[in-house]
Amino acid sequence: MCLDILFEDEYLIAINKPSGLLVHRTAIAADETVFALQMLRDQIGQHVSPVHRLDRPTSGVLLFSKKEEILPLLKEQFADRSIQKTYLAIVRGIPEVKSAMIDHPLKSERSGRMQESQTSYQVIAEAEIPFDTTGRYPTSRYSLLELKPETGRTHQIRRHLAHLRHYILGDKKHGDNKQNQFFEKQFGMENLLLHARKLEFKHPVTFETISVLAQLPSHFQKTITDLGWSELHLKE
Repeated sequence: MCLDILFEDEYLIAINKPSGLLVHRTAIAADETVFALQMLRDQIGQHVSPVHRLDRPTSGVLLFSKKEEILPLLKEQFADRSIQKTYLAIVRGIPEVKSAMIDHPLKSERSGRMQESQTSYQVIAEAEIPFDTTGRYPTSRYSLLELKPETGRTHQIRRHLAHLRHYILGDKKHGDNKQNQFFEKQFGMENLLLHARKLEFKHPVTFETISVLAQLPSHFQKTITDLGWSELHLKE
């Protein structure tokens, strides 16, 4: 399998990471042998380093540096929040407030300390389908959200939406198992419906504003169709 390259120059390269692919080797999945990092190195025949991370089940824009000397400059942009990240997610339910900031501290999985965490969201589309997925109502409702994390905590978007009880479909760790099982049985959907849609940053060498856009994976696009949003035009 060849990785889908979204942007490349002398200094940087960005791919559209598939859902289920690890960014690099990790103790959590010690038996895994396939990683985006090594695949990309083999594909382009050059050493690269990941600038940031995406959860294994999350798809979308993943940026790598080709030059070690510019890696700190890029990581600094992430640290000072000057890089803009845009995600799309399909969630259970429809938020009453259509656009808002989730300002909810999250506990660090390493230190156990609470850390400030903010994620803004906007409802892009709403759906109601004639299926009882909870045993309480004759229909079920879902939303397509655009999300922009202001901080970069572990599983931040997934944990913030779980806090609101608008669980991301396919989230096996922070989600709703009944919803996951329903979508797997009814629509054959097993993946996490969280996609890193766009990454916008200042090029560390040319100082140009770079905007990298990743098309939706097939499983995400299929769910959009299954929920009646096939005519939806997503902004770029």
